[in-house]
Amino acid sequence: MPTSKKKIMYLGTGRRKSSVARVFMTPGTGVITVNGRTLEEYLPQATLRMVVNSPLVLTETKDQFDIQINVYGGGFTGQAGAMRHGISRALLEASPDYRPVLKKAGFLTRDSRVKERKKYGLKGARRAPQYSKR
Repeated sequence: MPTSKKKIMYLGTGRRKSSVARVFMTPGTGVITVNGRTLEEYLPQATLRMVVNSPLVLTETKDQFDIQINVYGGGFTGQAGAMRHGISRALLEASPDYRPVLKKAGFLTRDSRVKERKKYGLKGARRAPQYSKR
């Protein structure tokens, strides 16, 4: 019976607004793939790429892991936040020593703010119709 090499994989799920990111992290050279495309292709804004990379920069593990991300729902900003959350959770699975650093930066907390629903009789969630005396 041949011996099979078991590949180490760390998983993390990140959420933000209506976006969900599934993160698969394996030891490697620092390549980040999002929905089959490179991070630079998927997120053209440098600020959003910085948001995604921030947990890796903070823990100094930028070139230690290859990351494959599946993300869906929401817009680019929400997706970037979800990716950051997922990467942080996967890093925690890789080594619990990163917890104090990630916790202090606020990367492990799920940002629970979501869009408030529109209410009847109003024009938006809280926006009332314009008032006129006559």
